[in-house]
Amino acid sequence: MHEAKNREVKHAALCSGFFIVAIIAAVLGFGGLAAGAASIAKILFFVFLVLAVLSLLRGLIK
Repeated sequence: MHEAKNREVKHAALCSGFFIVAIIAAVLGFGGLAAGAASIAKILFFVFLVLAVLSLLRGLIK
């Protein structure tokens, strides 16, 4: 259980990091870099969301 929770925390941290990079890049005018970081953040967010739901369902089943 702790391993899944730890993995979710790492994914959330990655997602937050790419989001911050996207915001900074957008403010500085790096459109391509901001779009790339934002798309990576979006993908990581959905991966994190799926892992969180699976972890929740696994906890409810046990």
